[in-house]
Amino acid sequence: MKLILLQDVRALGKAGDIVEVSDGYARNKLLPGKLAVEATDKNRNELKLRQKNEEKKAAERLAEARELSGRLAGVKIVVSMKAGKDGKAFGSVSSKEIAEEAKKQFGLDLDKKKIQLAEPIKTFGTHEVAIKLHPEVTGKFSVQVKEQ
Repeated sequence: MKLILLQDVRALGKAGDIVEVSDGYARNKLLPGKLAVEATDKNRNELKLRQKNEEKKAAERLAEARELSGRLAGVKIVVSMKAGKDGKAFGSVSSKEIAEEAKKQFGLDLDKKKIQLAEPIKTFGTHEVAIKLHPEVTGKFSVQVKEQ
C-alpha cells in the first residue's frame, strides 16, 4: 500500500515522503496513529501544495535574514562595563548583554543564542561580532565596549 507520511517514522522515512508498506503495517500502525494517509490523487496534490508553500516561506525567511544582515553591517552597539584597577575591564560582556543593548539602542530583536562569540569580550574597544541569522546567512556588526 502506498502512503504519504505525515510525520517522521524511524526506518521508514520523513514527513512528506511517499512510501510503500505492507497492508497490515498501514492498517494497524500508520493510519490509526495518524502517522500517514493513503497516497490518493487528492492527498498527493495537497502534499505538493504544502511543499510549495513551505518553499515559499523558506525563501521569505532567507530574504528577511539577508535584509537584516545588511542592516546590521552599519550597526555599532555600545556597551558600558566597569573598569577595575589600572583601567582594565572588570568582568566581561556576554551575548545576552549584547542582545539586550541591541534591543534598547536600535530596536533589533537578536537571539542571544545565535550571537557567535568565541569567548566573552573582556577588553575595552571595538570588537567585530558575528550572528547566525539563517543557515546560509551570517551577519556581522560592531560592539564598542567603553568604561562606565
